[in-house]
Amino acid sequence: MKNEMALLDHIEQFTGTLALTERESIRSFFTFESVPKKGYIQESDAPCDVLCFVVQGCLRSYYIKKNGLEQTVDFAIENWWLTDFLSFEQQKTSDFYIQAVEPTEILRITSSNFTALLLMHPIMEKYFRSIFQKAYGAAQHRLMYLYELSREELYFHFEEQFPAFVQRIPQYLIASYLGFSPEYLSEIKKKRFS
Repeated sequence: MKNEMALLDHIEQFTGTLALTERESIRSFFTFESVPKKGYIQESDAPCDVLCFVVQGCLRSYYIKKNGLEQTVDFAIENWWLTDFLSFEQQKTSDFYIQAVEPTEILRITSSNFTALLLMHPIMEKYFRSIFQKAYGAAQHRLMYLYELSREELYFHFEEQFPAFVQRIPQYLIASYLGFSPEYLSEIKKKRFS
């Protein structure tokens, strides 16, 4: 019940207070899952039929580049959502893996339950519109920073904006997310203190 409360409280931040019966009904569309560190929620080459709300922990989304290296494209920590949105929407094969970075608790909803939830509770359209607009805006800014900042500036900007990530996410995953090698990230950090 505590797990569902995190989601319902988050929804109310964007929609206002929900009636008790509405809260109970919304909760019924989601399934709780504990995912061990490095456990997978989604693998590539399969349709993505899960939209995840992180209650506790951290997820990452990544794909395998042609050179065989992993490229992290997104993270999700507490109160964030993660899926392969195109695959989830169109039920087509996903190019992405979704993996737990640390032991993680999620509330998950399938595509069919998501559609049913929106039909039964129109207020959820408002909630998800707000969430997805924020996520899209963040993605636009990330692209801007990738184009405009030097690699060093990019790391320092990330460190300044997301200090909690720097403390809890392994360095090699931060490097992957920012688009450079762990060795290069070590050099940037060394230069700062030399």
